[in-house]
Amino acid sequence: MCGIFCSLHVGCCGHTGNIDDGPNNTVYHELSERLKVANAARGPDAQGTHHVRVQRICSGEAQAPSLSNTCSPAIDLEFFASELRLRGDAPVVQPHQQDGDVFCWNGEVFEGLNVNASENDGAKLFQSIHTLSTMDDLPFLLGRIEGPYAFVYYHAGSQKLYFARDPLGRRSLLIHKPSVFNPYFLLASVSVGDDQGYVMEELSTDGIFCLDVGQLCESKEVTQHFDSNLTCIPRHIDRRILPFAKLNRVNTALPPDVPPLVPSLDSEILPRDLAIAVDNLIDHLDNSVMLRVRNIPRRASSEKGRAQVAVLFSGGIDSTILAFLAHRHVPLDEPIDLLNVAFQNPRKIQVQTEGNIGAIPKREKKRQLKAAEINGVLKESTSYMVPDRVTGLQEVEEFKRTCPGRTWNFVEVDVPYEESQAARAAVEAIMFPGRTVMDLSLAMALYFASKGVGRLRISAATDDYQPYTSTARVLLNGLGSDELLGGYGRHRTAYATRGWQGVIDELQLELDRIPTRNLGRDDRVISSHGKETRHPFLSLTVVSFLAGLPVHLKLDPRLELGLGDKMLLRLAARKVGLLEASMRKKKAMQFGSHSARMEPGEAEKRGDLMIRTVSEP
Repeated sequence: MCGIFCSLHVGCCGHTGNIDDGPNNTVYHELSERLKVANAARGPDAQGTHHVRVQRICSGEAQAPSLSNTCSPAIDLEFFASELRLRGDAPVVQPHQQDGDVFCWNGEVFEGLNVNASENDGAKLFQSIHTLSTMDDLPFLLGRIEGPYAFVYYHAGSQKLYFARDPLGRRSLLIHKPSVFNPYFLLASVSVGDDQGYVMEELSTDGIFCLDVGQLCESKEVTQHFDSNLTCIPRHIDRRILPFAKLNRVNTALPPDVPPLVPSLDSEILPRDLAIAVDNLIDHLDNSVMLRVRNIPRRASSEKGRAQVAVLFSGGIDSTILAFLAHRHVPLDEPIDLLNVAFQNPRKIQVQTEGNIGAIPKREKKRQLKAAEINGVLKESTSYMVPDRVTGLQEVEEFKRTCPGRTWNFVEVDVPYEESQAARAAVEAIMFPGRTVMDLSLAMALYFASKGVGRLRISAATDDYQPYTSTARVLLNGLGSDELLGGYGRHRTAYATRGWQGVIDELQLELDRIPTRNLGRDDRVISSHGKETRHPFLSLTVVSFLAGLPVHLKLDPRLELGLGDKMLLRLAARKVGLLEASMRKKKAMQFGSHSARMEPGEAEKRGDLMIRTVSEP
């Protein structure tokens, strides 16, 4: 994991060789420094900066800078990268540089490039790109590697800047294009929040972008000619077989007229094709988890015996099966941290202590809440036994039976209301350009869970705890299973209204939306603590396998909740011995942790409303 910041700024070069200050330079330089600080937090192990100047060469001019006072247009490129070292034995400082080429890499290569345990994947990928005979082969190289990534690569020979995210958008990269008021170009893993200095948006995953910096410098008018010098290169080239260039389409084959029903998860005799799919899912997920938890370098010898891997853990089926599979591959003398977050939610507490007073007008409910705070009622009645805490504790007991010899650190991350509100401005800035109510409630849960500051239960006795801060810098996340395996209520609704064809269409829509939904936001939030989230369900190998399965092998909306939704995953969990987890019903993270709807009246607020709308009187 790394933080990337790249900027392109236009100025003039005189005999001093320095870009002269213009009217926008102060704003630009101050903003650049703030962005570098924000992106440095993502990579606490090392940071580096590199500058490249591209100067316009007029007809008849020599390439060397003029010694006269004549001012000629120039473009100044700045590359900044911070490093969270999770691959290889040797320390790495970015940006990578050689022969004028510059590479900023934020990602992991898990398949397609031979990287041994002692090597750094970013350094090895840089050499692979640098030695390409032509940059036209870049899509061919990237289409053969699997893993989350965002990168910026400057090719000195052509004076072109290449940048992209992986096809699923698992790593954040934000873009600001030059405008009249802000005439500079920015790329950054994370922003500094809503700011007049830019208009940031998520970079599209549609292709590999190429900015012709040399031609842009020749054009003199950067803002006006920027778009004409920016191209999007398709990920597929010349019909070559590129396994990781794009997402596979969902299998459109309709099931038999009446596919056989699975009466329960205990069914010992499954239809042959379903039994094979269960075994294949276990194998694919097991390999995906293995690739994401092995060979994580330790920062110091003093960390021996402390957790290297953590799971964002609710006790639900997704996080449970990932934790179980991690147990297979993490050394047995190394604990695994299970990060379980719970929020003090005044609205929930009010309902618990006073009943559902939804009929009371909003102003009166707000007045009662304030009175409760003054009287200390809130603090006395606080309970962190939210749904995710209950299921998390239950699942730890199942782990003790199914995973003998493993130390599971069940980290109870309790977030008082005052602490969550104090962090709100910082979380809003990190998750930007996400700005909806749902963005905030999910970002809050991820922010505190990934921070990993909580406590461990010493015994079953009440209040027998010890403080604990997780040292794990690799966090496994179960995101993706609902989209790929049909875990949402809308899949059941699609079946009720349009049958199996409706479910197929809905699954395709889910797959199409993954790159544009939560992954960039989640990456920005979790990485703000100098940690990296990894998504075993979203390995493109796993995605391809699940997309190719017939729909009736993944889910069966004819069956009850807790059985028909994500049926294939439930059967897989059952087969590996996770009996309790296999039956648990889905809970959205923001509701399972109580990070949503904290204020009286917020029950009526839709998740897609903008934060600013919610904060208005």
